[in-house]
Amino acid sequence: MLSTLGDGRVVRGLAGLPREGPAVLVGYHMLLGLELGPMVTGILSGTGVHVRGLAHPFMFDGGTERLMPDSAHFDLHRVMGAVPVTGANFYRLLADKEFVLLYPGGAREALHRKGEEYKLFWPEQPEFVRMASRFGATIVPFGVVGEDDICHLLLDYNDLQKVPFYGMLDEALNRDGLRLRTDSMGEVKDQRMHPLLLAPKVPGRFYFVFGKPIETRGREKELRDKEAAQRLYLQVKSEVEGCINYLKEKREEDPYRSILPRLLYQALHGPNAEIPTFEP
Repeated sequence: MLSTLGDGRVVRGLAGLPREGPAVLVGYHMLLGLELGPMVTGILSGTGVHVRGLAHPFMFDGGTERLMPDSAHFDLHRVMGAVPVTGANFYRLLADKEFVLLYPGGAREALHRKGEEYKLFWPEQPEFVRMASRFGATIVPFGVVGEDDICHLLLDYNDLQKVPFYGMLDEALNRDGLRLRTDSMGEVKDQRMHPLLLAPKVPGRFYFVFGKPIETRGREKELRDKEAAQRLYLQVKSEVEGCINYLKEKREEDPYRSILPRLLYQALHGPNAEIPTFEP
């Protein structure tokens, strides 16, 4: 994990993250949310900050959840304090000065198709900016890479639609669920839930970088203006894309990117030793 200080320097560790809320962590949703566990627990152990996620309502629906091949990992997110993504819950968390984890790309990003890794599927409207400014929340853009070093996507939604009788499962999964992004345009509007078929790879490494925090305190009046809010929204999106591109480039310099050098390092330095990475 890396973070960005106020002067723009990228450093190892989480020194660049704010320690007081309210704050909104906004970033890229990796395939199946593979980054969630390492990120939330890493921030908690490294800073003592408990991040609360805004999650798809599907994770809280016991009926449709049972139709998924493996939904046990939903339990961890609920135990860690995730709540359904609604405006009321977002308001409540910010009012309580919490650290909120928000993925504008939602399920469309986490259940992306083949060849769409690291592509953002964000709505056009600046959904979270004015709410964040209302409470003077700090916005922290972040990027994460590594899904392509962990697994290979064998069957995506386009492939599943060609499977006989899959349409019945698709209907059962999405028939009664809360519809999100119904007023959005483009591909982000497609927030349907569906399984994916993955093949594991020899595990690589996840890389996280948190961008320079963006303060909204004192800017509530300014950000009531739609154009100002849109500019900040596009700035955050650009920062997230920049974080992803930075990590994709820098991980090529990591001598411990593959698992064998990491195992050797731990054999020499102990199982709890922190394994080095590239120089920021």
